[in-house]
Amino acid sequence: MRPVALSERLRTVAGMVTVGNAVCDVGCDHGFVPIYLVQQGISPKVIAMDLREGPLRAAREHVAAYGLEGQIVTRLSDGLHNYEKNEADTLICAGMGGGLMMRILAENREKTDSFRELILQPQSEVEKFRRFLRESGYRILDEEMLREDGKFYQAIRAASAGNGECGKEARIDEELCKLQDRYGPVLLQKKTPVFLAFLEREAALYEEILENLRKQEGMDERRRERVGQVEALLADNRRAQN
Repeated sequence: MRPVALSERLRTVAGMVTVGNAVCDVGCDHGFVPIYLVQQGISPKVIAMDLREGPLRAAREHVAAYGLEGQIVTRLSDGLHNYEKNEADTLICAGMGGGLMMRILAENREKTDSFRELILQPQSEVEKFRRFLRESGYRILDEEMLREDGKFYQAIRAASAGNGECGKEARIDEELCKLQDRYGPVLLQKKTPVFLAFLEREAALYEEILENLRKQEGMDERRRERVGQVEALLADNRRAQN
């Protein structure tokens, strides 16, 4: 049977897994990432878990169709509830909102900390999610940004670090800490073409908002406050580009 095809977003997630690690995929949907991981020789064993019976049933059927029942286990689970500590080395949590991912990671902290690495791809609240990771004592090891169908996605590889204070070891200032939460400490260093394109599009949006605000008659206190907020966001954007 031919190799399973993944979107660029999911290939990026799978590509961040350390080769040879056993994987637990929370929210596996139809099971294509687990199948890809095994087919590509990235992982020898995957636990594919989902909260919904329908997608998990489809995942089970796909695993059987590819003849991978010996390497991929499917399991009905709300987050990590039905995962046993130390069954896997890598946790994948991708394709869901940042708020839900924070809940999954926080409510089973002992299990979450038992993984050697976390591969995370929040679909929303990315800045808040990074702050959660930092304040919860996780260290971001790597980040990737990609653009698919006109939308930007960010993938994060993290691990427990036991230090939730930004800059405690690196001695960075509070403003840089906030900038890293917003844009990603590794992305700020890499400055890939996709990341720079994201920043340019964001800057253009802020400039358009400022232009529209300044065109309006009667600059009241509320509007001046809004202008100040957008100018601060634009300044952070410029700082991220440099």
